Amino acid sequence: MSAQHHPWERRADAVLGVAASAILMAMMCLTFVDVVARYVFNRPIRGAFELTELLLLVLIFAGLPLVSHADEHVTMDFVDRMLRDRERRWLNRSVDFIVAALMFFMTWQVLIKAARISSYGDSTDVLRILYGPFVYFMAAMIALAGLMHLYKMFQR
Repeated sequence: MSAQHHPWERRADAVLGVAASAILMAMMCLTFVDVVARYVFNRPIRGAFELTELLLLVLIFAGLPLVSHADEHVTMDFVDRMLRDRERRWLNRSVDFIVAALMFFMTWQVLIKAARISSYGDSTDVLRILYGPFVYFMAAMIALAGLMHLYKMFQR
């Protein structure tokens, strides 16, 4: 990836980064208050575990496009050292295309699952928070990561 980024890339990174940081902070505060309430006052926060699970889901999937944009996925670069620059660029574009295709396939599968979960009205046990919107969010973030790989394929 080039060192120079478009303004929209910096804004998108900033928005997703701030959102991920806020979610992580909320999870830490919720866990801290729940532990104190549980062990000091014997009054745990009702549904804290469910909220933590859902916030963790949002955190992980909000971070996926950030990881894709920053090329921070786990990679094995032992093949790269044996290739010339032109071959390395071709390999990187091919990998971005394959990853984008896989992301779009996963988006399609998650959307099917989201529709099924939404139609059933599945929700958490204690707080009755519907799962459907969270699964649609997962699909959106996977699709955004796929779009990021397509963009990178043409940007390289």
